[in-house]
Amino acid sequence: MLLRLLARLALVRVTAAYAVIVTCVTVALYVLGPQVHDRVISHVSTNLHNLSHGHIRTLLDSAFVVDDGPMYVWLPGLVCLLAIAELIWGGIRLTVAFAVGHIGATILVAAGLTAAVELGWLPVSVSRATDVGMSYGATAALGSLTAALPRRWRAVWIGWLLAAGVGVVAVGRDFTDVGHAVALALGMLVSTRFGRPAHWTPVRFAMLGVAAAFGYLVLASTDMVVATAAGLAGAAVAECAYRARVRRRSEPEVDVTAAAPQRNAVEA
Repeated sequence: MLLRLLARLALVRVTAAYAVIVTCVTVALYVLGPQVHDRVISHVSTNLHNLSHGHIRTLLDSAFVVDDGPMYVWLPGLVCLLAIAELIWGGIRLTVAFAVGHIGATILVAAGLTAAVELGWLPVSVSRATDVGMSYGATAALGSLTAALPRRWRAVWIGWLLAAGVGVVAVGRDFTDVGHAVALALGMLVSTRFGRPAHWTPVRFAMLGVAAAFGYLVLASTDMVVATAAGLAGAAVAECAYRARVRRRSEPEVDVTAAAPQRNAVEA
């Protein structure tokens, strides 16, 4: 029994290790009290102040400090999302997707915020905004599942998620929402280089459902109504585009070279 459990955990060892570390950090910050908690959050936050002062390590440390409410609310969904990505792609490719999404989105958002502050579009106070957690990496992991899905449903999946992310950004205009949309796109792009995924099973499809629900909640947390409306519209457009492309491919091609002699014969 124990050996079987260990064998199954070995299949998701990256997810298990990350979950253990995040749990330990979260519990430790809770035990140490609010003052230590706030100090740590300020120290590892990937805001403009820390990054401009050369605190590059925050790009790594911030992924292990989650400040999104009670752990029992987000940890099960996060574990399910990372686990299905690891089962499908393996631990190394999951790590790549998570890192590209977390670090890439953070850097791109920081560059955008820097430009906005310099141009006077945003107040200087935004440079000290709190920015920690797993949401960019988790959203990238969600995006990385795109290339592993059956081809029939990829267009709907892409249209739904991208439209939802863009819709939230358009309404909320929050830098975190921008980061989620960027991380999602990065996850989708990097997954195209991952090669062949592992096979799907009924259990893995069930895990995908839970993972998609959790990832969608992270992506659309600012405005669920707008995200849902935009996502449905994006999915509908993507489905129509997919069907039109399939219809064009199924239409028989006219052999012009074969038809030409027949036309010449009739004219003669």
